[in-house]
Amino acid sequence: MARPRILVVGAGFAGVECVRRLERGLAPGEADIALVAPFSYQLYLPLLPQVAAGVLTPQSVAISLRRSRKHRTRIIPGGAIGVDPQAKVCVIRKITDEIVYERYDSIVLSAGSVTRTFDIPGLLDHARGMKTLAEAAYVRDHVIAQLDLADASNDEAERASRLQFVVVGGGYAGTETAACLQRLTTNALQQYPRLDPKLIKWHLIDIAPKLMPELGDKLGQSAMEMLRARGIEISLGVSIAEAGPEQVTFTDGRVLPCRTLIWTAGVAASPLVTTFDAETVRGRLAVTSEMSLPGFDGVFALGDCAAVPDLSKGDGAVCPPTAQHAMRQGRRLADNLIATLRHQPMKPYIHKDLGLVVDLGGKDAVSKPLGVEMHGVLAQAVARGYHWSALRTNVAKARVMTNWVLNAVAGDDFVRTGFQSRKPATLRDFEYTGSYLTPAQVREHVATLHTRA
Repeated sequence: MARPRILVVGAGFAGVECVRRLERGLAPGEADIALVAPFSYQLYLPLLPQVAAGVLTPQSVAISLRRSRKHRTRIIPGGAIGVDPQAKVCVIRKITDEIVYERYDSIVLSAGSVTRTFDIPGLLDHARGMKTLAEAAYVRDHVIAQLDLADASNDEAERASRLQFVVVGGGYAGTETAACLQRLTTNALQQYPRLDPKLIKWHLIDIAPKLMPELGDKLGQSAMEMLRARGIEISLGVSIAEAGPEQVTFTDGRVLPCRTLIWTAGVAASPLVTTFDAETVRGRLAVTSEMSLPGFDGVFALGDCAAVPDLSKGDGAVCPPTAQHAMRQGRRLADNLIATLRHQPMKPYIHKDLGLVVDLGGKDAVSKPLGVEMHGVLAQAVARGYHWSALRTNVAKARVMTNWVLNAVAGDDFVRTGFQSRKPATLRDFEYTGSYLTPAQVREHVATLHTRA
């Protein structure tokens, strides 16, 4: 009798935790596990702003999936671009662009999310994101390049446009990105004596009326005061009306000379959820509290691409797309898959949010662990302690701690790697959102597979 085939799509927090739990919980030979991921690492996404600022190296937040010899999961290097739940086939585009078809008995959709964008003129052509490791590395190179080029230029208008930076999105990603990169450019001034410090300006804007509203009014206000004290201009109730190569137009009519627009205004579920017909809640798959997809045999979903009911809150609430929930959902779903294989009942996912941490660089931070509001050095210790403890391997913990200590002692380096220096890269170049199939295209692909068989 053939062993059950479990296919996990995505190597984010949810997918990796699910795979590791399956490996530990399943007996040898009880099931075959395969993981679809374009890169053989798990990205610790909350620390990307520190990668962009050069506090952490890219390798320290990219946790290898191949280090342990105990792992028995087959890694498929590519991205899932379509799912046919009726035929139980997943369509995968490998990193070589070859299309392959993976059959499964149970599929775990943990494909995560992509940057949410809007129909704003010039946005996709001129904005950068902060969602992938490559984007963080690119943004760092780009920001330092603006300092280099402004320093070398004698044109005042060019200097002004190169030294103004706009970050859109007042959530955690945008706030931490603006804070960390502003600190980088401030610290760089001593290396660029020809630059006027008054010309370097960072703008953080958001259409919402509050900065990081999840923190509450008091901590949100504390964060704003910290950032404004460092010279970051914060505009709320404002967004982008148009983005150009050398200027940005705000919805309040202001036009800023600017060659750096970083877009972090929220996330949307991976387009993979649209490749088959299923009920969604605000674009995320509507799953049960056990994370199964009603009406689809053997289909489970979790993490950012699933609207998992938040039973700790009730009243129809769903879990927010955070690493904290994704990791715990991955473990619970693995236990449920094992229970299903052994004809045992599944258990619902229940987890009360442990709180929030926001690292603003240096000694600045705001945190709310277990509802206790903190700011300053103590909040910074809590924030970094939480992130450090959440890293999955001791190697990753050692690298991150070493980077933090080295940066605190030796300060920043202002070195460009030359990453894509000859090819300006924007949002559309990193997340490959145009690669996914429509439901009809998925059925055509699977029909071709049956014809060949």
